[in-house]
Amino acid sequence: MEKQAAVSAADLVFKALADAGRRRLLDRLRVKGGRTLNELCEGMSMSRQAVTKHLDQLVEAGLVEIRRVGRERLHYLNPVPIHDLARRWIRPFEDARLDALRDLKSQLEK
Repeated sequence: MEKQAAVSAADLVFKALADAGRRRLLDRLRVKGGRTLNELCEGMSMSRQAVTKHLDQLVEAGLVEIRRVGRERLHYLNPVPIHDLARRWIRPFEDARLDALRDLKSQLEK
């Protein structure tokens, strides 16, 4: 029997970002953090239970943090996991492109 590899933090983030509903929740938290579940459910075309399940996945991936204030649970975006993915998967490609532009500029100035 094959052993399954442990799920990495990056795997959880990619899985969380794969769903449009979860990305919409993240967009709403990016605009205004500290929202309650009721506030996050407003305007969503899904049930409260579905929003809760999506939030659970976002929390598991580290993309959303919850803070208790009195009886309320406030949800906040944690952008660090997305930043970490960008550093690994996007920036190396940007560096190559910027180097090419610098070289082109240098050639054109000659």
